[in-house]
Amino acid sequence: MSENTFLIREIEQEDNAQVERVIRSCFPEFKLPLEGTAYADAETPRMYESYQADNEVYYVIEEDGEVVGGAGIKPLKDFESDVCELQKMYFLTKVRGKGYGKQLFTKCLKAAKDLGYKQCYLESASQLQAAIHIYESFGFKHLDGPLGNTGHYSCGVWMIKDLV
Repeated sequence: MSENTFLIREIEQEDNAQVERVIRSCFPEFKLPLEGTAYADAETPRMYESYQADNEVYYVIEEDGEVVGGAGIKPLKDFESDVCELQKMYFLTKVRGKGYGKQLFTKCLKAAKDLGYKQCYLESASQLQAAIHIYESFGFKHLDGPLGNTGHYSCGVWMIKDLV
C-alpha cells in the first residue's frame, strides 16, 4: 500500500469550494454553533480572495490532490497592528491524527513572524479539545475574554502567544 502524499501550499482560487467544504463539515461533527463562527463568515466561500493582502496568508493541505485542511494568518481586526490572528484552521476527519495540524500550525506561526507580527491570537471552541491541546503545546496562553473584533461571539476559548 502506498503512502499518502501531502503538500502544504498557499491557497489558489480554484480551492475555494473545497476549503469551504472542509470548514463547514467540522461544525455539525462537533455540534458547534453556526452563527457567530467561521461557518457564517462572508469570507468562508471565498477564502482565496479573502487572503490577498501583503500581511496575510492562507495555506491549504492537499493530500493525494484533494484539499483536506487549511489555516491562515491575518491581522487581528480592530486591534494593534502587530497582533495577528490564526484563522480558520480546520481538517477533514479522515486526516486528523496524521500530524498535518502541527506542521500547518508551525508554518502559520513562521509566516506570522516573517510578516512582522509580535503576537498571534486565536479563538476556538471548548469542544475542540485536540486543537486546544496543540495550541497549548505551542505555548499559547488562555485569555479571560476576546481581543479585537472577529465577530465570532460563539467562540468561548481565546488564546495568545508571543512570537518574539
